[in-house]
Amino acid sequence: MPLIDCHTHTLFSMDSEADISKCIRRACELGLAAYAITDHCECNAWYSEEHYSAKEKEVLDYYDYARDFEASVSAVTALKEKYAGKLNLICGTELGQILHDRAVAEKVNADKRLDLIIGSVHQIAGEKDFYYIDYTQMSMDGIYDLLERYFKEVAEMCRTGLFDVLGHITYCLRYMKQRNGIEADISRFDDIIADSFRTLAQNGKGIEINTSGIRQGFGDTFPDLKYVKMFRDLGGEIISVGSDSHTVGDIGADCAAGVRTAFEAGFTRLAYFKDRKPQFISID
Repeated sequence: MPLIDCHTHTLFSMDSEADISKCIRRACELGLAAYAITDHCECNAWYSEEHYSAKEKEVLDYYDYARDFEASVSAVTALKEKYAGKLNLICGTELGQILHDRAVAEKVNADKRLDLIIGSVHQIAGEKDFYYIDYTQMSMDGIYDLLERYFKEVAEMCRTGLFDVLGHITYCLRYMKQRNGIEADISRFDDIIADSFRTLAQNGKGIEINTSGIRQGFGDTFPDLKYVKMFRDLGGEIISVGSDSHTVGDIGADCAAGVRTAFEAGFTRLAYFKDRKPQFISID
């Protein structure tokens, strides 16, 4: 079974201290067929703190992603040359909140050094990152309102086409379940999710199977088999797998399970990206 890990973070992400050289050595040890470094780049916090209004700062917790983006992409670009022929190293970024500053998203998309852009929504307009929300202080009606706004924002982001692979579409469930034990039934939003998947399929974009939920206590991938199969049934052809690792030890974690989920959903090949174009590996 070929293993790829196309969603990982290093010390150039604000929530990781993983040494980039050690990450690459670990990817080599694992014999990954493709390894992408995709450090965080949040469009809504691209500039320094002084750029933002007091109201904007109420929902932001970090700034200067422009600095982190350049540091990451420069480092990976140099390492791609160093490890040529030894590791299929992919220069990527996880581009968050594309709708919140489309000009920044377009600037990132114009960077020719990038092989891969993962499009993610970590926080919706007017709200803090899902990580920082205290769900115990919300009613279920409030939680479902939040989730509906999330899936609608994801659907709108998909229509921009400013990314290659949709990241962890069910990220919104991670902390309410892992930290607070709250389980929400998102099937009520299946029409919105299906709309996102149709848009992606029609425009030659993909989704990822993010395996972080397996090791972090959620108990499944983001998204799970139901939604991976939905993407396939709606014409999706591009499926990627990523650990969402933030430590050296988590690189490749549960990616085999992600590949099995892809296969069970009807996919016969995995995708990674070079020069923003999908490259395919057969699932044996």
